[in-house]
Amino acid sequence: MWDPAVYRRFGTERSRPFFDLVARVGAERPRAVVDLGCGPGELTLSLAERWPGARLTGVDSSPEMIAKAAAHGGTAEFRTGDVRDWRPEPDTDVLVTNATLQWVPEHRDLLVRWAGELPPGAWLAMQVPGNFGAPSHVLLREVGKRYGVSDVLREAPVGDPADYAALLDGAEVDAWETTYLHRLPVHDEHPVLRWMEGTALRPVKAALDDNAWQSFRADLARELTGAYPATGSHVAFPFRRVFVVARTASSEGIER
Repeated sequence: MWDPAVYRRFGTERSRPFFDLVARVGAERPRAVVDLGCGPGELTLSLAERWPGARLTGVDSSPEMIAKAAAHGGTAEFRTGDVRDWRPEPDTDVLVTNATLQWVPEHRDLLVRWAGELPPGAWLAMQVPGNFGAPSHVLLREVGKRYGVSDVLREAPVGDPADYAALLDGAEVDAWETTYLHRLPVHDEHPVLRWMEGTALRPVKAALDDNAWQSFRADLARELTGAYPATGSHVAFPFRRVFVVARTASSEGIER
């Protein structure tokens, strides 16, 4: 179960890649815009400000996230759904999926299918975390082995920018990576642990009973303290992300 409140910790840091991604989408007057993996909806609603004339839809597999998104009101439609089942409508001119496809093992096949099914001149924008080789995730896997939960942890579920550019070779592709240096404030618990609870630790928590989860959490916190020491009142947390913006082959005269 996704917890919108836990996920929205460090909301400023989590939202910045979304805006960096969408800034590279050159659509001017899209007819319909879809956000796959929309989460609690705040970022989706920012797309209505960018493209006020578009029909806007947010899709997420979590009923808790969709309930939170729908509570914002506004003109966007939010609905529960699996991204693997989604197919574009004929007027879907912009597809955005931010920090979602790392959870979908077959996402490369989905990207190819979406690029083929989107209308001519449509935009596909994707961002996924690329930090699975960082100390945070190496330590997560090491502690996970001690608790017998390795089967729910992922080694490297995403590719490099070049991998995705080659995958979408038939489209106009802009692919890049950025490493953000987040300075996370220190409170009563290690901030990297608190960050990971919103995403990477969800499968572990679901796999363990409460006592084992609390023990796992304490062990990982000790490891993270060594890997990410505090400097003054903050912890430096480098976070690599992979971005892809692709435009499907245009028909002559299309301006969207």
